[in-house]
Amino acid sequence: MAAPRLYLSPPHLGGHELNYLSKALADGWIAPAGPHLPAFEAELVAELGGTDEAGRPLHAIALSSGTAALHVALRLLDVGPGDEVVCASFTFAASAGPILYLGATPVFVDSEAQTWNMAPAALRECLAARRRLGKRVKAVIVVDLYGMPADLDALLAIAAEFDVPVIEDAAEALGSTLHGRPLGTRAAMSIFSFNGNKIITTSGGGALVTADPALAARALHLATQAKEAAAHYEHVEIGYNYRLSNLLAGVGRAQLEVLPDRVKARRWIHRQYREKLRFLDFLEFGPDEPSGFCSNRWLTTILLDPAVAPDHSPEHLRQHLERFNIEARPLWKPLHRQPVFKDALYYDHGGTADGLFARGLCLPSGSAMKEPELDRVATAVMRF
Repeated sequence: MAAPRLYLSPPHLGGHELNYLSKALADGWIAPAGPHLPAFEAELVAELGGTDEAGRPLHAIALSSGTAALHVALRLLDVGPGDEVVCASFTFAASAGPILYLGATPVFVDSEAQTWNMAPAALRECLAARRRLGKRVKAVIVVDLYGMPADLDALLAIAAEFDVPVIEDAAEALGSTLHGRPLGTRAAMSIFSFNGNKIITTSGGGALVTADPALAARALHLATQAKEAAAHYEHVEIGYNYRLSNLLAGVGRAQLEVLPDRVKARRWIHRQYREKLRFLDFLEFGPDEPSGFCSNRWLTTILLDPAVAPDHSPEHLRQHLERFNIEARPLWKPLHRQPVFKDALYYDHGGTADGLFARGLCLPSGSAMKEPELDRVATAVMRF
């Protein structure tokens, strides 16, 4: 009999989801609005420490996806045709898709080797070049990839020099910290994802977080079809049907209760992989945490060394693991290599993103994994 499928990052229930759902159903709150929604938002803000770095109260708006949150964030900055938005290239396509929704132009920036996130030197080069050419850069989207914090100190300072606001795409990084502060609390706006594969999930869902009450109010307005305050339906602009439902917010409340446990489990899984596979000279883990950086280790990632195993690619390993009914996935294909973005500008930093994609793979990292499942993956990798 075949061993059960080991998925990359499946949902992991916390135990109280049915309680929250049952309460909503019993009280008749199955419409999109309902008491779970503001409660979930308040509890998310509490999980983020309540305030930004300057001590201003945070506001969270729960939305239908992280992509929706990013779309609204760009709309709040009046991004539109003729504008440019700088974005990390080494990330999922949803980090840049909303730029095109609004008719703007993405400009991609390479990663640094230390964190795999946007390289500060490349961002500076990019913004300086766009300024010399008279281009209108309306935003920078910084991604905390696989839960690893980007070098926000440097990136925010560079963006401030050029007077460009930063949106932090922390979709994969809930529970990660930088110098003791939760991610998603330092940029003008931050977004999170609660998709089914994330460290906590609302099935589908996301959130926009900001310390600016005016931005928060406008985000809520846009996410609820931009309805004006009138007895009839009055609209002076186009909005979106982006609000998270009350039922899914109930699921999110139960998931937030176990977020510290989920982070602890993912970090334990990462350490176990490092221990079990430490003797393999063709494989390395990445990236290590710089001082003050704490990743939630949403996914454990590995790189294959072509000098040691020139005839074995990450795709060979992925197919090998499939034979053991183990799901693995390549690292993100850089967006400047995606056909849909083939005409976009790209500011290189030593080919880091391209090199990572060529060498990398994500291993199963679901927070419910136990020692036998980890041994099963490690044994399959060692057989390779």
